[in-house]
Amino acid sequence: MQDYPSAITHALATPLAITLASIAACAPVSDSPRVPSPPSNQITSPRPYAHSHRLSQASKQKIGRKIWHNESGGTVTGLTHWNVGEEFPSMGIGHFIWYPRGFHGRWTESFPLFIRYAQQRGSKGIPTWVTTSQHCPWPDMASFQRDFNGPKLKALRSYLAHNVSLQTDYIMATSRAALPKILASAPAAQRGRIHANYQRVATTPHGTYALIDYVNFKGDGTNPTERYSGQGWGLMWVLMEMANVPAGQASAAEFAAAAKRCLDRRIQNSPPARGETRWKAGWHNRCNTYARPL
Repeated sequence: MQDYPSAITHALATPLAITLASIAACAPVSDSPRVPSPPSNQITSPRPYAHSHRLSQASKQKIGRKIWHNESGGTVTGLTHWNVGEEFPSMGIGHFIWYPRGFHGRWTESFPLFIRYAQQRGSKGIPTWVTTSQHCPWPDMASFQRDFNGPKLKALRSYLAHNVSLQTDYIMATSRAALPKILASAPAAQRGRIHANYQRVATTPHGTYALIDYVNFKGDGTNPTERYSGQGWGLMWVLMEMANVPAGQASAAEFAAAAKRCLDRRIQNSPPARGETRWKAGWHNRCNTYARPL
């Protein structure tokens, strides 16, 4: 649910093998489930890091499948979904959100950003009705469900199912763009801790998966509207929450535990009418995957 499409395109003009730990070398530059978003779409791209951890194509494919499974059980029907209690649908393997006209939520609207990214990458077959719609055309869950097996949503699910790799690229690029924003937004006293914890988590493939998935899952944590009682739950907050543990498996496990603590705090601080307790078990299950090998 991030807000930097042109940077995403630039970051992934390179081959599909991606350097995640390279982000850790970025100097701070002057936002999420989902300090304000930058006024333009420009973000400094990551510089190479001397000890970068590269993902193989096989690892990248595993990460894409895991994210799809995390969001919708890896089903094609789950590629277009409207959660009970939410005011908008979620699309794609990463459940990118799309707001109906007139709704202004606290979370960054990510589906239009993915579509823009796909267009910039030259993706073919995007349904025309998607590219010509400024807003989600269904005003509520009931109208969305009535049209679920109609031609529009069938065409969109087909496109998304045939472009899993492209969606994975977008999610990875969003993660790559996150750390500079986090370091610029975090309290100065926390920046060293955040930087060190990021590096420690990124030393294993499943730690790298955790960093990629969590940004897509709950955002980078810098958006001031994505907080309850002044406390957030995105990546920045998890990295600040982590205890000081060694790199490798210990850091992956601590990242998972810290993410659960942040999400539990979110539930505790959330408006009771949202009923966020119902999501706790699923959120914990997802975080548990961060501590397990790919």
